[in-house]
Order: sequence, then structure tokens, then C-alpha cells
Amino acid sequence: MRLIRGLYNLRAQDRGVAATIGSFDGVHLGHQAVLGQLAEKAAALGVPTCVITFEPLPREYFHPDSAPPRLTRFREKVCALQRYSVDRLLVLRFDARLAALSAQEFAQRILVDGLAVRYLVVGDDFRFGRGREGDFHFLQRLGEAAGFGVAHMHSFEIGGERVSSTRVRAALAAGDMALAEQLLGRPYRMLGRVAHGDKRGRTIGFPTANIFLHRHRTPVQGVFAVEMFGLDREPVQGVANVGTRPTVDGTRSLLEVHLFDFDQDIYGRQVAVDFLYKLRDERRFDSFDALMRQIRRDVEAARDWFAQRAA
Repeated sequence: MRLIRGLYNLRAQDRGVAATIGSFDGVHLGHQAVLGQLAEKAAALGVPTCVITFEPLPREYFHPDSAPPRLTRFREKVCALQRYSVDRLLVLRFDARLAALSAQEFAQRILVDGLAVRYLVVGDDFRFGRGREGDFHFLQRLGEAAGFGVAHMHSFEIGGERVSSTRVRAALAAGDMALAEQLLGRPYRMLGRVAHGDKRGRTIGFPTANIFLHRHRTPVQGVFAVEMFGLDREPVQGVANVGTRPTVDGTRSLLEVHLFDFDQDIYGRQVAVDFLYKLRDERRFDSFDALMRQIRRDVEAARDWFAQRAA
């Protein structure tokens, strides 16, 4: 997959594509259905596929304080899209200039002049352009004039409800990791680099791999049974805490993973952590000793969960 940052980095071979546009936060089953339809049409036309997305996401630009937590950081989104036959990923910087474009200007500049789109697939609720004036019917009329086909993907449903990033966030917030996995088509995952921490866990027999989240807000919080990938032996089972560690007066969100039966130096390693089962919410304990006792219970509970899953 070729990552293209901005229209100015387009090459001649990037023109003439089957494309789709969206935030693609989470790359859930609804997104995957769009990508599957796109890949089929691109194969029939003999052209590459192209996903058009934005950084920051439009809601983060317009409402930075109230935008929902991302399911996937940009790097995580790129890794997820690589699995689904995406040939080009065009990332547009969402700023005042882009926000000010009318639907006609956006479509002409990006879809027609920039990419020479041959076919376009959008979700049934897709809106774009200044004041969200552009919609599917606008794109249909533009496609007829410019010579490309436009199709919309109907809502993808599970359990009689539409699969959406909002629904995935709600499942994660509720600690329903099984539902989140069902909606995503895979366990919920975070990527990051193992960093040096305060090494407090090592002193009590529970060393942790510390991963800074680099997020304003996180869609998961609490203690989880997890698996880590990216190590010499994978997956490695463990128990993880996501939060600010209130008992030790932490201030920034951190992912701490204690790996079972594992003793290797993995500082600096880029890893992936799959969240499989929520054990409890994060809370403040009256003492460090009380926290230690709870960590032991968490480790036992996670080991029991993995044993039941394997049975």
C-alpha cells in the first residue's frame, strides 16, 4: 500500500482509481464491507484501489474538546487498512482551507483533477464539503458529468443494528470486549513502543511493559486479559492496565502489560496488544500494599480466564 500525504504528492500512476472516502476509524466490519466492494469493482476495471481519509478527523478539527476517543490512531489505521487490498491511502490534512471548500470544489479538486476517479464507493450517510452540503446524490450527478460511477454501501448490520465506530466505542466503554470483537471482526488492538517506566512493578514481582498511548482520550480503560504480539514468541498472554494509575498519583494515560512467564528485555520493541476480556475498572487504592494484593488477584483472574478459554 502506498501512503500519499497530500494532493501535492500524487504521481501520474496514482490517477485512475476506484476510491472511497471516510474517517475509517476502527476499520470495523462496515468499513471492511465497503473495502470489499471497492476491491471487486477495481479488479473488474483493472485499476488500483484508493482510500481517502483525513488527519485530523473532521470532528477533531471542529470540536477538539468533545470529539470522541479514536478507536485507532493513524498508525493503527494504516496497519489495519493494509490487510484489505488497499493500494493507495491518500491522507488529506483537515484544516481551515479544506474545511472551507464547497462540495463542488472538493469533488473537482480531489476526485476529478487529483485522482481521476473511475469509480467511487461511499457509505449511505456520507456528507462532505462546506456545511456538509455534498451527499450521495450530488456525487451521482458529478459522476455522470465527469464519467465515473458512484455506488453507496448500505448499512452493514449485526444483531439488527448498524455497525459503526460509535457502536464499537460504546461496546468498549461498557467493557463488552466480545461485542467489540464481533463488530470489528478481530479483537480490539492497540499498537505502541515499549518504553521505560518507573519500574515500580518490578520491585513487587510484576514487571510491566509500559506503552505510552499518545492519545487525548482512550476508548478503553481498566484492567484486561490481553495478548501481546510483536515478540520473538507470540502471542504472549498477560494482564494489562489502561489508565492514569491513581494510586501512585499518575497523570497521563499509560498502557501497562504484565506478561505471564516472560522475562526478556523488550524496551524499544514495537508491539501490538489485543484486549480480550475486561476484569475490572481502574480505581484508587488506599495503599500500595492494597494495590499489590489486587494485582495478584487480577493476575489470577486473567490466568483463570485464559484457562477457561482454552478448555
